[in-house]
Amino acid sequence: MTVTSFASNLTKVARVHNPNYKPNGTKSYVYLLNKYKFNPTKEGPYYLGNRVEQQGKHGEQKTVGGHARVHRGVVLKRVSDSAQAGEVTAEDQQNDSMYLAPVNIGTPAQKFMLDFDTGSADLWVWSNELPASTQSQGSHTIYNPSKSSTYKKLSGYSWKIEYGDQSSASGTVGTDNVTLGGLTIKNQAVELAKSLSAQFAQGSGDGLLGLAFGSINTVKPKQEQTPVENMISQQDIPQSAELFTAKLTSYKDNDESFYTFGYIDQPTVEATGQQISYTPVDNSQGFWQFSSESASVNGQSISRSGNSAIADTGTTLALVDDNTVEAIYNAIPGSKYDSQQQGYLFPSNTSTDDLPVVTFAVGGQQFAVRKEDLGFADAGNGYVYGGIQSRGDMTFDILGDVFLKGIYAVFDQGNQRFGAVSRAGNQTNGSTS
Repeated sequence: MTVTSFASNLTKVARVHNPNYKPNGTKSYVYLLNKYKFNPTKEGPYYLGNRVEQQGKHGEQKTVGGHARVHRGVVLKRVSDSAQAGEVTAEDQQNDSMYLAPVNIGTPAQKFMLDFDTGSADLWVWSNELPASTQSQGSHTIYNPSKSSTYKKLSGYSWKIEYGDQSSASGTVGTDNVTLGGLTIKNQAVELAKSLSAQFAQGSGDGLLGLAFGSINTVKPKQEQTPVENMISQQDIPQSAELFTAKLTSYKDNDESFYTFGYIDQPTVEATGQQISYTPVDNSQGFWQFSSESASVNGQSISRSGNSAIADTGTTLALVDDNTVEAIYNAIPGSKYDSQQQGYLFPSNTSTDDLPVVTFAVGGQQFAVRKEDLGFADAGNGYVYGGIQSRGDMTFDILGDVFLKGIYAVFDQGNQRFGAVSRAGNQTNGSTS
């Protein structure tokens, strides 16, 4: 399938490295525990549980005349070797984005640096409705709707993103013009942050732009369409190109990193010397989820009948089943599982030649993880925290940046399919058959 620009104004949206980001393997893993609420199957301090609070006429956590309120699916932290559990704080998880992208909102335009996330479906920004003490944290662009002639408040509408540890972002909703990639989307729902918990407030970006399906949008009383859904309904992009693409590179690479909306960047595809391989998407859970029934380590195939995976640009790591994880680290000399860091580590002086070729299936085609991305962050004492970790009891994989950096990804919303082509210089083991 060849798709070119629909109009000359379509442009790439640059993906910019956040200079304040400091990768931490354990914190990134805890972030994913909060985002996807799975139970770890490997030993470690963090786990999913229930938190009980006592409520009553004498106030929060007072037992007299009150009743217990149970918060289920809360990420907790074991205290030393005791049976006690502690609260997971902002310091326990990675609360910042590694990469951001520019988006203009309003008339005249107010420019924001947002985290593009195919694992969620809300477009929310820091706003002047936040307390002054929150607005002053860091250096953020603060959305001021009164300065936009195209803003319209949606009376009675609200939104709230909440993770298992009760960290949240919430506020009011309006519509405004949103411009990205040369396209101006009219009357796009913009969610104004009125409250941010510490997990969100400490990040460097100005908010988030969700690229998952609108069925998981959190706006009430009526869900709002995502920017891509509005591009399609407003016919901002041609019917033959109801899609967006992602070329995600490391800031260490001498290569551009970008998103496109409404067209496939043909020079990127042509540089691979290959055709884009497509597979159907199951969006019943709101995600970009597709079949991934096999993997391989150094050419040794691992059968995973019925397995599926989610492509998530808002996730740094890749989380896969324990059998596959163990096969990967068994192939790396000196690797080990560290229960304190809740992840697999391997020696930081491991040569590229000693790292295995790891592939995952996208439909019927295998795509390799770049060897340089098998190590994610310094773990201390001469070890590095691995970029691929256990998905716990989840029944599907989460393929984040660690995997996506090895491909050029096509999120074809119009045809309900996900496309991938191995980037130039990256290895692939071809068909899964």
